[in-house]
Amino acid sequence: MLLAKLENVEKRYLELEKLLSSPDVISNREQFQANSKELSDLKELHEKTLAYKKLLREIIDAKALSQEAGMEELAKEELKGLQERQPQLENEIEILLLPKDPLDEKNIIVEIRGGTGGDEAALFAGDLLRMYLRYAERRGWQTEIMEANSTGLGGYKEVIFNIIGKGAYSRLKFEGGTHRVQRVPKTEASGRIHTSAATVAVLPEAEDVDIKIEDKDLRVDTYRAGGPGGQNVNKVSSAIRITHLPTGLVVACQEERSQLQNRAKAMKLLRTKLFEQAEEEARKKREHSRRIMVGTGDRSEKIRTYNFPQGRITDHRIGFTSYRLNDVLDGDLDEIIEALITADRTAKLAKIV
Repeated sequence: MLLAKLENVEKRYLELEKLLSSPDVISNREQFQANSKELSDLKELHEKTLAYKKLLREIIDAKALSQEAGMEELAKEELKGLQERQPQLENEIEILLLPKDPLDEKNIIVEIRGGTGGDEAALFAGDLLRMYLRYAERRGWQTEIMEANSTGLGGYKEVIFNIIGKGAYSRLKFEGGTHRVQRVPKTEASGRIHTSAATVAVLPEAEDVDIKIEDKDLRVDTYRAGGPGGQNVNKVSSAIRITHLPTGLVVACQEERSQLQNRAKAMKLLRTKLFEQAEEEARKKREHSRRIMVGTGDRSEKIRTYNFPQGRITDHRIGFTSYRLNDVLDGDLDEIIEALITADRTAKLAKIV
């Protein structure tokens, strides 16, 4: 059965290679890009397929060799190694055959809000912001603050930012939920360990083709920006608040000096929120598969604890623990992210089986 699936993959891979050399496809930019992307997506599976077929041939040859006089022991040893490799390779292939999340390649908008813990929760929200910005920097992604409500000392009641980079959603989609911190607050003189929390939401950024918004459905209000901003503050009504009348969703932006720039950012945020709302409704309609395998992404779900006294970080969904807390907060998230992706794929595979 697995070989039959792989034959279809190989057939499509060869077909795409042929198409990409066709003058008709080369002259059609959209078709060429779509075929190139599909070929790129199939490349790893194609390579694993070639390796799997080679392994099967080697197993057949080793079995045949084991029947020859004087070669039994050597062939049996080789056969044992090959057969041990087979289930591991089959598992890797099965994972690659899983349907891909169509949102994985999208940019994202991340919302972080200080939760329980007052000023310390706001400071922790600032730590999480820096962690994600550093992670984006490590991967060469662009970032842009869209809206921020700071409290001083690097804290935030709320901050919303955009991460622009290929596969941003695929890497960070499991970050949604409640992040808990255990440490002695900077604001605490007595040295007692406090527990505070901040919530994170990760939304795939919507494009114009994903969500159509009619002008008649919008109420746009302008107001004067507050906070840092030099001479522009309180002199020009550059801040924008947009209300989507059919749903009651409200977004605002005042980070830019230009009203036009703030409107563009606010519209991007509104499209994304409407897109997420539509996606959530679709997920509810297929309730049996709505929950992602390692969590719901819901802000109310406690997903991770950052314990400063022990230098420990624990992801409660998959039982992952690391004592590299400082590295993680400096944006070295790949170890946790890979563990989450692996757990999600494994659980999905088990569900299919």
